[in-house]
Amino acid sequence: MVVHVLRRAEEAGVGPVAVACGDAAIAEAVRAAGGHAVMTDPELPSGSDRVWAALCILDPDGAHDVVINLQGDLPALPPALLHAVLAPLAGSGVDIATLVAPVSSAEEAASSSVVKAVCGFAEGSEIAPALYFSRAPVPWGEGPLWHHIGLYAYRREALRRFVSLPPSPLERREKLEQLRGLESGMRISVARVARAPFGVDTPEDLARARAMLA
Repeated sequence: MVVHVLRRAEEAGVGPVAVACGDAAIAEAVRAAGGHAVMTDPELPSGSDRVWAALCILDPDGAHDVVINLQGDLPALPPALLHAVLAPLAGSGVDIATLVAPVSSAEEAASSSVVKAVCGFAEGSEIAPALYFSRAPVPWGEGPLWHHIGLYAYRREALRRFVSLPPSPLERREKLEQLRGLESGMRISVARVARAPFGVDTPEDLARARAMLA
């Protein structure tokens, strides 16, 4: 699955691609596929910490000022989304960019594994500030709900600051890392796309992914 994600990232062509690994077996699989694996401390507490550690190894002089964190559970990710997630960073003052797609069913809205982003798009705009993220179907009232896609583009300094912060109260309550950034006053903006890519969160998802990609 990680190699499928690696291929999607390479196809996007937005910059150098590396897989930050905390497990030697993952690194071995990536290298066997011709990818660039970077070993990091397996005890790191989060994916963001792992990305920062890998970035410091790969680019200690800071040549790259933006890094994309693409998680390894999106094997069918359209490569175009790696371009879309960069768009909000064109706005001044945006620290972190991510993606949303419309929630398409009541089951999706009710699922706690589908993270919802609270954001309001001005007419004609494809980018909006993120005000909150929750596992609950928020906001209340008539209108669309937005499914958050776990793909992030960080300004380098924002990522450095993010991993230096302790877990925040709402982050611990919702079990959503991005709330740490919002609670510390960082600005997160989202770009909307037509649909959320299929993610692998359960054994049933893995079976479905294998069938899709066979």
